[in-house]
Amino acid sequence: MNRRDFLGVAGAAGMAAVSGTNIAAAQNPAPSGKHFKLKYAPHFGMFQNHAADDLDQVSFAADEGFEAWEDNGMTGRGEDFQKKFAERMAKHNMQMGIFVCHGIDWQNPTLTTGKKDIRDKFVSDVRAATEVAKRINAKWATTVIGRVAQNMPEGQQFANAVEALRRAADACEAGGGLVMVIEPLNWRDHPGQFANQSHLLYAVAKAVNHPCLKVLQDLYHLQVTEGNLIDAMDRCWDEIAYFQTGDNPGRNEPGTGEVNYRNVFKHIHSKGFTGILGMEHGNSQPGKEGERKVIEAYRTADEF
Repeated sequence: MNRRDFLGVAGAAGMAAVSGTNIAAAQNPAPSGKHFKLKYAPHFGMFQNHAADDLDQVSFAADEGFEAWEDNGMTGRGEDFQKKFAERMAKHNMQMGIFVCHGIDWQNPTLTTGKKDIRDKFVSDVRAATEVAKRINAKWATTVIGRVAQNMPEGQQFANAVEALRRAADACEAGGGLVMVIEPLNWRDHPGQFANQSHLLYAVAKAVNHPCLKVLQDLYHLQVTEGNLIDAMDRCWDEIAYFQTGDNPGRNEPGTGEVNYRNVFKHIHSKGFTGILGMEHGNSQPGKEGERKVIEAYRTADEF
């Protein structure tokens, strides 16, 4: 399943109507207001059957005990929605996770090429994203290095990517300190990507050597590509700022695949991680029943 399928399942219709009332959440409150041990972040569309519109999904999630939210497509939602979203998040004392900080070309190599026009456009997009981050109180934004550039040595591609990311990180710092996080993409869903394993992203982050450039460990992608999740995160821990979840195969909630998420979450918690784990996956079952199953899956995996 393509990760961009999760950008806006609820659609534009959900954004059009903004309601301050969440009847469904009131009918299904979190057990005694219980919060999770870690900050798991749902996304728009995940709870669309329990809420009147996109913003009420945020309220529903808050009532269920979630303390964070993420949205890949936030930059395209417009200032009016972004401001209303920020107000709703503040109302529930929720923390914003990642959003995608620039338009990604999935067909052609970009940051690996070293082309000035591509690099300048990337930096310009990131600079604009810092203004979005201010409106929605976001600390992190995500990006990928992109496709392998053919007929170019790997080391040169590495250097090109590092240069582009360093310049973008400078723009983040100048724009208020937004932290870009680079993530892996697996060979099955996104063939031909550069630096698709944890150790390669770690090397890129070390080479950029900037506080505004860190690593996002997408545990679904890494399970497909290399497995060995706990050992990989330990080796890369000092550069990891964010996690995303999703079981494999299927890219749905924990417990639907092969990953022992209870142990993974326990390990992350034991290391003192206080950041966000974005729930970048689908629901294994449709409707309200499927949405309830997602919540129950995180309750179960969070019991450690």
